Amino acid sequence: MTTADPVRRWVSARLRIMLWLLLVMAVALGAVATATRSVLLRDVDHRINGLLVQEAAEFANFVEQGVDPRTGGRFTDPGELLKLFLVRQYADPDEELLGLVGRTGMHPATLEQHREVQAYEPLAKDRMALIEVFGSPQATGTVHRAFGDIHWAKTEIDAGPGQPPAAFVVAIHPEAEQGKANDVFTMLLAISGVALLMTTGIGWAVAGRILQPVRLVRTTAAQLTEQDLTRRIPVQGRDDIAALAETFNAMLDRLERAFAAQREFVDDAGHELRTPITIVRGHLELMGDDPAEREETVRIVMEELDRMSRIVEDLLLLAKAERPDFVTPEPVQLGELTADVFVKARALGDRTWQLAETVDDEARLDPQRITQAMVQLAQNAVQHTVPGQRVSIGSRSLEDGIELYVADSGPGVQPQDAEVIFERFRRGTARRGARATGAGLGLAIVKAIAEGHGGRVELRPTEGGGATFVLVLQQDLAQRDLVPPRDPREPRDPREATL
Repeated sequence: MTTADPVRRWVSARLRIMLWLLLVMAVALGAVATATRSVLLRDVDHRINGLLVQEAAEFANFVEQGVDPRTGGRFTDPGELLKLFLVRQYADPDEELLGLVGRTGMHPATLEQHREVQAYEPLAKDRMALIEVFGSPQATGTVHRAFGDIHWAKTEIDAGPGQPPAAFVVAIHPEAEQGKANDVFTMLLAISGVALLMTTGIGWAVAGRILQPVRLVRTTAAQLTEQDLTRRIPVQGRDDIAALAETFNAMLDRLERAFAAQREFVDDAGHELRTPITIVRGHLELMGDDPAEREETVRIVMEELDRMSRIVEDLLLLAKAERPDFVTPEPVQLGELTADVFVKARALGDRTWQLAETVDDEARLDPQRITQAMVQLAQNAVQHTVPGQRVSIGSRSLEDGIELYVADSGPGVQPQDAEVIFERFRRGTARRGARATGAGLGLAIVKAIAEGHGGRVELRPTEGGGATFVLVLQQDLAQRDLVPPRDPREPRDPREATL
């Protein structure tokens, strides 16, 4: 185990969900705030560039159309041109309109538009910046200063002979507009922080509600024991968590059935094997030296051992009925299967055996298990009839399946016994005929085989008296060619002959 394993074990899924949610939201909100700030700053740059172009165009138009009031003609003195233009302008608070006139060996003379500029260090008072702007060959640019950048646009004046160089400069200080963008960015960060706090509370509650079934699964699994598998998880909704709860409940159902089958097997084996073991021990303890007595004791012991062997085999078969491979379906011809069962059943006793009807079709069945169930029903019919009584075997088709049945003409089954005879070790309160030697597992085995095929076993009265046990199996049959029942007086196939 690594050092990180104990730490990871203590970090709950709820906390991991919250951390991932907060990380994703923080990144998303930070990205939104940063993108908003970038868009605002870009809009500031676009507005500044538009103002620079606009002021430069207005000055260029004034130069083209302006009239010197002293002469009534075009301006010849750049200084006068700049003074008159600046007097007529009104700058914004973050804007400077300057006229620069060159002076030999000195910084250019500055003519200002008369308005207080809301900047820490206006361009008009920054000599080095004035020299940089006036001497730049570019028409626009930016002066980078420690206390604030300046965006500027310059329009040079074509002075006449003997006139010093001059230029009109528009300077804009973007700090105020950029500060507004930064204020919006700060406000978005604050709102994002509040949103993260709210998300933390809401997400913690929602994550707890979503993970509640998972905690129930863990709690239920911790409380399960071999003696108590009855706890189940309540299923709410139709999401993945509900599907998890349903799957876990289904697993608990299978575990409960498996443990119940195991306990039932142990209880049944202990209950049913105790009697023959007691009989065997008692006879062996009391056995004397008389040869006849010893022979009788050996006979009784062998009979009880045979009975114990049959009980163990039946119990093992019922235990296997809970396994998914209990039956192995394959395509089977029902007519041949019914005839084979009839041939095997005739050897069980001296009865009037009849093959009543067969269905000439194919179905997916486990032929060995079905034969086992039908022979068991035939054996049951023999035990509850007397020699000469009729026992019929047949198969027929239904709209949604097939039926295989064994009908006898015995005394039938009492109504109070109809529900209990398919349970283990239950033979009913009234015996139907000859004394039975089994342990009461035969019909339980038949029921298990029917349910293994997805069907059921039913008890129906026989016309004229008796009992009919029917295996009802769901099958999708393509053909339904039913062989009709024959008159018992008509000649039959040799292997179908009535005994």
